[in-house]
Amino acid sequence: MPLYEHVFLARQDLSQAQVDTLAQNATKIVEDNEGKVTKTETWGLKSLAYKIQKNRKAHYVMLNIEAPPGVVAELERQTRVNEDVIRYLTIRVDELETEPSVQMRKSDRSDRGDRKGGRDGGRDGGRGRDRDERN
Repeated sequence: MPLYEHVFLARQDLSQAQVDTLAQNATKIVEDNEGKVTKTETWGLKSLAYKIQKNRKAHYVMLNIEAPPGVVAELERQTRVNEDVIRYLTIRVDELETEPSVQMRKSDRSDRGDRKGGRDGGRDGGRGRDRDERN
């Protein structure tokens, strides 16, 4: 059976219980049509890069789905009709992640590596001298 990741963004004025209900409704749609939701992650209320339908923030939810293609078409149709969902995206993947997604992991600055030179990234601003020589 094909594997999918389905992410939807719900309006910012919904409560967490209402967002959970939206996720349960999506799960019910998949399971009623012979599919299976293997994982549901609620990423929480996050800021958007730009306003969408007068919303500056949105509740993010991701579902890992194992289902035939017709199930995804029905899920997207019902998601499109729901006025509480402002955006959604479904992609087909080769395999589903069993561990928490990148959004759920705590960001650790130590894995970025050391930045050299502070704010300007180690560049000298085109002046041809090192940071130690400036005064």
